[in-house]
Amino acid sequence: MLAKTCAISLLSAAQLSLAALSSANLQKNVDVLALDFEFGPVKAAYWTGYPHHRRTPFAVSPDGKSAYLAYLDSSETDVHVQQVDPTDFKPTGTTVTITGAKEAGGLVAQNDGFAVMVNEAMPSGTTNAPPSDTPVPVLYRYTNGEQSWKTWLAGPDVPSSSGFGASPDMNGDLVYSAEAGLYGAYFVVTDYTGSADGHFGDSIEYVNDNGTLQQITGATSTWGCSHNTGIAFEAADAAPFASICAEDQGAIWLNTKTQGMTNNGVKISNENTTNGGSGEPMGGMSGSYSALAQFASTTNYIFAWVSRGAMDLTENTWMGTGYTHSLNRTNPRNVAISFFTDKYTLVGPQATSDVGAASGDSQINWVTKGDNDCSNAHAATFGTDNALVTWEEIENPECDFIAMGCAGQFAGSYFQQVDSTGAKVGEPLVETDTYVAGDMVTTSDGRICWPYVSMTWDLSQPVPYTGSTATTKSMSFACMSLDGSSSNSTAASTSASASSVSAAASSVVSGSAADAAVSSSSSAVVSPAVPTTLATSVRSSSSVQLSASGTITSQAVPPMSSAAATPTPAGDNGDDGDDDECDGSGGDETSSSAVTSAAAVATSSTSSPAITPTSSTAASSSSTGDDGDDDGCDGSGDDEPSVTPVSAVAATPTSAVPLPTFSAPGNGSGAAPTLPSIPTIPSPTSTPSGGSDASAWAEIFEWLTSMISRLEQLIQSQEQ
Repeated sequence: MLAKTCAISLLSAAQLSLAALSSANLQKNVDVLALDFEFGPVKAAYWTGYPHHRRTPFAVSPDGKSAYLAYLDSSETDVHVQQVDPTDFKPTGTTVTITGAKEAGGLVAQNDGFAVMVNEAMPSGTTNAPPSDTPVPVLYRYTNGEQSWKTWLAGPDVPSSSGFGASPDMNGDLVYSAEAGLYGAYFVVTDYTGSADGHFGDSIEYVNDNGTLQQITGATSTWGCSHNTGIAFEAADAAPFASICAEDQGAIWLNTKTQGMTNNGVKISNENTTNGGSGEPMGGMSGSYSALAQFASTTNYIFAWVSRGAMDLTENTWMGTGYTHSLNRTNPRNVAISFFTDKYTLVGPQATSDVGAASGDSQINWVTKGDNDCSNAHAATFGTDNALVTWEEIENPECDFIAMGCAGQFAGSYFQQVDSTGAKVGEPLVETDTYVAGDMVTTSDGRICWPYVSMTWDLSQPVPYTGSTATTKSMSFACMSLDGSSSNSTAASTSASASSVSAAASSVVSGSAADAAVSSSSSAVVSPAVPTTLATSVRSSSSVQLSASGTITSQAVPPMSSAAATPTPAGDNGDDGDDDECDGSGGDETSSSAVTSAAAVATSSTSSPAITPTSSTAASSSSTGDDGDDDGCDGSGDDEPSVTPVSAVAATPTSAVPLPTFSAPGNGSGAAPTLPSIPTIPSPTSTPSGGSDASAWAEIFEWLTSMISRLEQLIQSQEQ
């Protein structure tokens, strides 16, 4: 049994579980930790560019005497790990810097140090290293401030039948089991050799206490869930550890047994998947943490995610019998939870795979229901009987992308207590100045604590093309307890701007550049009562399509396959491991629509029948949007959200739906930017029964999007 401690007695826990959470249960330690290096707290989401909290991994040692915080330098190179006191979160010891690391993807605290998973380029001259210094995941172990060992988790050192893997973006998690003496790492990969070259999947690797990579039959996997759009991972007494993946074929799986997406796993949820996305169920970019948590001294787990629900199931003919596609039930996302009696077993029925079923989500335990969009869902446990589920909401959401995130007015962070049966305890506590931006950890005194940056959180607009320039040199911590004895604290003012968050953003409106610098004072400490506003820019879609007259108009080019490659979005230097650009199975799959129109990718009130070139798959569609009653995610506990079902969307080749926007290449020299190469126009192959297969459509779409990207960059280079 995993050793987890909790100071709350069974009697007091039972008594406290009867009361709803209030502000007295939440302790805020604002700007308490002065960072040695600048940190950029915002990361742009894949495809949409909407703001996400950049993850700051956080962990507490088994003896409860020390804690560690990992964060990425604002230069986006070098990961810093700072030891902190888990009681007051003040710094202790010396900051350790992982030079060259591009992101931290998981952190484990030990009594004598820590282990951290990052991604970084392999040393120059490494045989069979990825091209162009593409980062590879690697696990570091530090003891008493000194590096003990370093183990590559992918690349040429890791055997794989599909090819050598890399991780351009670090999306995954790291856990540890003292009983098994193993670190477990679950992360998204893209292969750069072999049969999966250029495609995206995921990998689960195990490393022992000595730093030796372990190949464990039935646990180790180098290629599991295609286009993994979300990871949940938690330790167990022995490998395999408890694992969950969201994939690009229409489901979320408890895949502890399979390490993949096969239907002999446990189907937790049906999800509409389009163009590699499934609605960012576990957080999207900088997500995939604190979604799965174990109740102390038990084998039970809780899992939290966001979902649009599922309806009108059709057969996924590409995958075969037992696999389905679904339509979204709602346009905004709601929060759902599931429970497991052990790492293999779901409490209650699985999600249905019955073709023709009108409802695909009747098994879901909804925490929220309504018209607000919910995101950034996480879960942690107070002990054996209670858990904390948290999420963020936006009002009047604009959900223009069928399988991505939404934009709108931030309505607050919600904190809901639930018991081990899934029943909600009272109403959620709502906070507008406290967020979950790092791992939620249960401390030895029974609190659940996590890091965040104190600022005004704006979810109404995408991050600027060049990425967010908001930075800070202070970190806040919040803790939730069941005894209601929390108190708030604020760091004292210093001569430096340690508690300020500075933001300088370039605004792009209607295709013209209008520079607007927005920053906090460089000398004043920001009051926690008036947190710094995080500035983001308005950006118009500059997707282009040549009309018959030769003029450039803002029209969308219809994607030819939802499993096709897509252009790299604004602020993204590669694949994020969430809504990936390539077909993650080596061309042997499609997502929720084998061939969809551009109109099927965005929301519409059109009620015309969906049009698909093939009869085997229903076109993806979305909801008519907000129903006007603005009741938010009201958590009524109904079996499924009572929001107007989505209508099928008519396919039109000239829908004015914006394609994802792209980063303008800024070299600062005034010289013409280096443009991407355009692949040769593909010649579609034929299936045995005639017609083009999905991988051929993927190649065609890749060619189209590359052409669009080139045209856009040419236009933007003229504007510079």
